[in-house]
Amino acid sequence: MKKRLYKRKIIDEIEKYIETEDIVVLHGARQVGKTHILYYLKQEFDKKTIKNLYIDLEDSRFAAILDQGVRSFLNLIKEEGFDLNEKIIVLIDEIQYLKNPSAFLKLIADHHKKIKLIVSGSSSFDIKNKFKDSLVGRTVNFEVFNLSFEEFLDFKGYHFDVKKIYTEKKTEELKDFFREYTLYGGYPKIVLTDGVEKKEKYLQQIVDTYVKKDIRDLAKIRDIEKFNKLLEVLASQSGNLLNITEISNTCRISKATVERYLFIMENTYILKIVRPYSKNIRSELFRIPKVFFYDSGLMQILWLKNLQRKIIGNVFETAVFSELVKKYRQENIFFWRTTDKKEVDFIVKTASGALPIEVKINSAQFNKKHIAYFMEKYKIKKGYFVALEGELTKEDYIYPWAI
Repeated sequence: MKKRLYKRKIIDEIEKYIETEDIVVLHGARQVGKTHILYYLKQEFDKKTIKNLYIDLEDSRFAAILDQGVRSFLNLIKEEGFDLNEKIIVLIDEIQYLKNPSAFLKLIADHHKKIKLIVSGSSSFDIKNKFKDSLVGRTVNFEVFNLSFEEFLDFKGYHFDVKKIYTEKKTEELKDFFREYTLYGGYPKIVLTDGVEKKEKYLQQIVDTYVKKDIRDLAKIRDIEKFNKLLEVLASQSGNLLNITEISNTCRISKATVERYLFIMENTYILKIVRPYSKNIRSELFRIPKVFFYDSGLMQILWLKNLQRKIIGNVFETAVFSELVKKYRQENIFFWRTTDKKEVDFIVKTASGALPIEVKINSAQFNKKHIAYFMEKYKIKKGYFVALEGELTKEDYIYPWAI
């Protein structure tokens, strides 16, 4: 039986660049669906009889051919039955396996205009190390994350339109789905797997095979035990202030090493360091940031060693953060905190200004004082209170799928 290919929301954005000369580059963590996106695009090209070729560089035979140079690559295309005088789209998975992808891509982009390249890479850290300035102006980059809640519902076969006002029954169904999304996360394989035990098994495999291995290899980590402890501590602190000195002492790792590991974890899309919001950039740089994991399921496996049956506060906040990233981009997500501990969970930079968002599992936990203070200070007219449970009777009280 042919496996169904799901359309991810990012596909519409990628398709805008199919007719340009840009090299389309997909970045993202392993197992978030980059290969699936390439398969989906190939399927669409096949339907439209657009000539295309898919190459997986995890197969070392293909990596060896492309490493030999452009001539070997062109010979491969001809051997697959394509005419080099006609336009062809070549989809290359795991481009970071090439020894010098930058030189290879530049030569194709500059001298073989009939070949359109769409490539993926599992680590922006790895890609940035191998991509040189010579590719500036030749690439258009897309970041692929785990599933958004809307995509999660699509994978579940559930129709959803965010613009609609739902009946009480439909709202309860959506709440149940968001509980599942929060508890188990948004990795595509996890979403499509039935049974908590299997979900835990597959998430642990992602941790062992991809998260730890990738970071260990990139950072050349020798003391595995201390590194594993660091991952556990960081996962437990998702949504909290990041005190590097305290983490250094807890894990018995130097501050410089902790900072290096954090840099690699950010660039392998495991977590994000979220900075405080301030209109004074100088002062912003000297304030303690927060740390958030991109996936609430992965966070729980690292921290608690299993998936919970009841939602914990910082797990819910992590799930909301993940949603905000997909809607507004991670560089636009901040938080706000004063020296006297007034705090707003998220400040989102939008085209129309700052948008403050407070997050609680239950609306009964809301305290409007801090967000009201922020809105008055920065002359902001709109803010939201996001909750999953309780009475959402006020206009600024919303469910997480409405952010």
